[in-house]
This record gives sequence, structure tokens and C-alpha cells, in this order.
Amino acid sequence: MATLTYVYADSTAVLGPLATYAEPHCYDLCAEHSERLTAPRGWEVVRLAVDAGPARPSGDDLEALADAVREAARTPRPRPTSEPRGRSVDPIEVARRGHLRVLRSPDP
Repeated sequence: MATLTYVYADSTAVLGPLATYAEPHCYDLCAEHSERLTAPRGWEVVRLAVDAGPARPSGDDLEALADAVREAARTPRPRPTSEPRGRSVDPIEVARRGHLRVLRSPDP
């Protein structure tokens, strides 16, 4: 697999490793199509080295996982409450992280 990007100003097609994020003018190609790629007359094709090996976790991946586990351990768990059916009460915000909130029902 490879990502194809065009540089119109230089009349160049660049074929390189898979992009890690989506760009408007990038196209992911399978191995067969990336091998057979040709460019229009007058254009140059630049083929960057594509690592065919499996992606290995980096130190950053391990650190991000450890941070997520630590954060989950710090967040207090809401206690289960038993409330009578039909009773409407507003929940209480216990914790917040980004756009996510942890809510619990108020004590009766």
C-alpha cells in the first residue's frame, strides 16, 4: 500500500508510505496499482521507500497507553444509586475530560 500525492507546480507525482492522516489530494493505492503507476507525459514519478514490514508499536504508543490507564484509575467511579421509578432528578457532574463528562445521580 502507498499514498499518491500530486505536486502540480512541479509536474510531479509522489508515491510514498501510507499517509497517517487524510488530505484532500492524496490517494491510497494497493500494492498492485502502486507498482503499475504511470504519470502523464512530461510528468516525473518520485517513488519514496515504502516500508512493507508490519508497523511496530513505538515508545510513544506505550506511553500513551500507560497515561490512559493512569487517568482511568484516577477517575472516581460513580456509586450505583437506587431511585424510585418515575422520579426525575438532574444528574451531578463528577469529572470532565475534554468533551466527555462523568455523571451520577444525586443522593435521595
